[in-house]
Amino acid sequence: MIGGLGKIGGQSFMFIGQQKGYNTKTRQYRNFGMSNPEGYRKALRLMKSAEKFGIPVVSFIDTPGAYPGLEAEERGQGEAIARNILEMTRLKVPIIVVIIGEGASGGALGIGVGDKVLMLENTWYSVISPESCSSILWRSWEYKEQAAEALKLTATDMKKQKLIDLIVKEPLGGAHTNREETFKIVAKAITKEFDGLKNLSPKDLVKIRMKKYSEMGVFNS
Repeated sequence: MIGGLGKIGGQSFMFIGQQKGYNTKTRQYRNFGMSNPEGYRKALRLMKSAEKFGIPVVSFIDTPGAYPGLEAEERGQGEAIARNILEMTRLKVPIIVVIIGEGASGGALGIGVGDKVLMLENTWYSVISPESCSSILWRSWEYKEQAAEALKLTATDMKKQKLIDLIVKEPLGGAHTNREETFKIVAKAITKEFDGLKNLSPKDLVKIRMKKYSEMGVFNS
């Protein structure tokens, strides 16, 4: 989990995100993007600092899930994620969440509560990874394709179910083929979403955010 202050144009943001690495060595160093409890507590400290100074928060998600090791559980992995979800629902500054790769399980939810949730078009977002779902239901990873189909985890599926707010188009061939162009597209999307949030009072921000999440999964028979 990494984070810090930055700017898009002249507007300051508190950026928080998971970093996976780009080769075997860096992926091992970054634990393949699987955060420990300390990472979520670090993210919360940054969000609270942003709230104190009235700075909006941008959260970048790319994780196969929170680290499932014994030592992480001993240090309060579940509590750390639950605390972040609670605190993010009532944070008094705008929160914009962007799924930039994998968005799986509590690893994503721990920094994933936002006023606006964006997904790059070739990313996915789900309560569990297809591999883990397959291993639980079928006791084998061989059924991960069936699990992925059932989970409806693509950007299109998520938008259809009103679980995200916007699908961000990627450059031809995918975000990884033209990183500079992707940075510009994402920055533009963040700026546009922030413009729609910046004039809301802290009270209205929290009220609308809580209403958004309380309505998820509700339907009329």
